[in-house]
Amino acid sequence: MNKEIIVGVLALQGDFFEHQRILSRMGVASMQVRNKSDLDKCSALIIPGGESTTMANLLSRADLAFKIKKRVKKGMLFYGTCAGAILAAKKVIGENRFKPLALIDVDIKRNAYGRQADSFETEIEVSGKKINGIFIRAPVISRAGKKVEVLARVDNNPVLVKHKNVLLGTFHPESDDEIFVHELFLAMFK
Repeated sequence: MNKEIIVGVLALQGDFFEHQRILSRMGVASMQVRNKSDLDKCSALIIPGGESTTMANLLSRADLAFKIKKRVKKGMLFYGTCAGAILAAKKVIGENRFKPLALIDVDIKRNAYGRQADSFETEIEVSGKKINGIFIRAPVISRAGKKVEVLARVDNNPVLVKHKNVLLGTFHPESDDEIFVHELFLAMFK
């Protein structure tokens, strides 16, 4: 791994520490991103799980949304998990409190599996490898555009998708110390 690569993890709200712990375990430099100057120092960005409406509001207050869109459009790698996937979608079904970043051509529905009590774990196959998927108040990707590659499904719903430099997952690999999805993400540097 190139030592000059720094993965930023949006640290406005959510489980950013868990992503940093995974990256550290992998020997990858990371930093917390709270403002535009932090983002400027990063080669890639992860938006973690958390509460998507709160994150959207905080992104707006920090004036980060436009800068993230601009950097991703220019090729910066992006990985969104759960709330991060919601924020990166083209359309969030039934949502009128915030406008998503539209980084990838997917429609997504928040909390589609139900409330916190309806959270679950299940085995997922990604690129021939079986991993544990932890779904906490998880969204469902209800539509993936023609150019979006579906890497994994649960109950026929896409749960891990990719297009160019953007990777989205509706589950939490960082909650299980699972590094495989982060490895897939970092392999996108090649």
